[in-house]
Amino acid sequence: MTEDEPHSAAYRLALFDRDFLLSPAMRGVRLQVEFTKADDILRSAGIRSTIVVFGSSRLREDGPGRQAHWYAEARRFGRITSERGGALHPVAGARDHVIATGGGPGIMEAANRGAHDAGAPSIGFNIRLPHEQVPNRYTTPDFTFQFHYFALRKMHLAIRARALVVFPGGFGTLDELFELLTLRQSQRLGHVPIVLVDEAYWRRIVNWDALAEDGMIDPGELDLLRFVEDAEAAWAALDIRPPR
Repeated sequence: MTEDEPHSAAYRLALFDRDFLLSPAMRGVRLQVEFTKADDILRSAGIRSTIVVFGSSRLREDGPGRQAHWYAEARRFGRITSERGGALHPVAGARDHVIATGGGPGIMEAANRGAHDAGAPSIGFNIRLPHEQVPNRYTTPDFTFQFHYFALRKMHLAIRARALVVFPGGFGTLDELFELLTLRQSQRLGHVPIVLVDEAYWRRIVNWDALAEDGMIDPGELDLLRFVEDAEAAWAALDIRPPR
C-alpha cells in the first residue's frame, strides 16, 4: 500500500471508526458510554437526588376535560417541590430533590415548567423515538439528555429518585410506574414513596385490590402506593424536608 492509496476500514483509529462503534459487537460499550455521560454531568453539577414525575405526553395546558387540570397540578407540583425541597439552594455543593422527567411534552413539560417558574434547575431524560421527541423548553439545557436505550434512561430515572409522583398517563406511564413498583416490591430500591395523582383515574384503569385478592401480590404491598388529589397533597405525602 502506498501513501496515495486509500486505507481500509481496518486501519482507522477505533475511536473514530463510526461503523465499528455502531456495530453489534460494541453494544456493551455504547451502553456504558450512554450511562456514564449523563452520570458524569449530574455528578459534576452536584445533583444528588431527584423527585421524578411521570405522566402522559399527550396532555395539554388547554386540553379537553381533565387535561388542563392535570397539567396545572403537575406544574404546581414542580414549583412547590423546587421551592420547598432544596433544589433552589445547594448545601455543601450538593443539590437535592431536583425535578426530573422524561423531558417531553404534556405532564413532563408541566413539571419542568413548575421548576422553571421557581427559578430552579430541572432534568429532562429524553429518549430517541421513531417520531423524534423534542425536549420541552423548560428543562435546564445543561441537564437535558437524549438516550437511545430505554433501559439506560430508566436507570437514570431511578438511581437518584427520592420519590415518584405519577399523573394520569398511558402505556409509557404505566411502564415506568410498574418498573419502579417492582423495584420497590423486590427491595432493589430504597424507601421511595410512590404517589398517584387522581385516585379515581388510577382505580378505574387498574384494579389494584384484585391483585391482592387473587394472591398476585401481598395485601401489604398495596401500601407501596399513595393516592392523592392535587399537588399540595402530593408534596405532603412525600414527607420531605430540605437538607440542611
